[in-house]
Amino acid sequence: MIGNDIVDLDLAQKESNWKRKGFLDKIFSLQEQRLILNNSNPELMVWNLWSRKEAAYKIYNRETGINGYFPGRLQCHYKDEISGTVSIDDFVFYTQTYITDFYIYSIAVSKIDFFNKIKSLESLENIKKENGIPYILDVVSNTIGPVSITHHGRFKKIITLQQ
Repeated sequence: MIGNDIVDLDLAQKESNWKRKGFLDKIFSLQEQRLILNNSNPELMVWNLWSRKEAAYKIYNRETGINGYFPGRLQCHYKDEISGTVSIDDFVFYTQTYITDFYIYSIAVSKIDFFNKIKSLESLENIKKENGIPYILDVVSNTIGPVSITHHGRFKKIITLQQ
């Protein structure tokens, strides 16, 4: 399975006050908070970790059917600013994060070799939803595949796994 999340950094800076009392405690573990507070750019680290959690949550939701708001249960295991894992319950998801001056974009996969099978899509053509979860119908092979869609502010990304 796959999941993705994008954060428009300009919009996040305008709309979110991550420094407000209780925000970090509600979203991040003590280890994650240390990463944030000890980073030379703590705001960037907030959105780096947040996007990883959101991307992993999309897989967790798809695989378990559990829907809810519980970012504190998703634990980032930070290798570096680009890679790491996110765990929840007995699940471990692998992440890759891309940082630009304009956005942070994270992709999560349930199996590490899925990174080699990710395909970006340009449109929502042939994408359907069942119970709010997107999938793509390949009309040639008459098969369905997982899709993950993310958008925030000026940015949108759609990915699937190549068959």
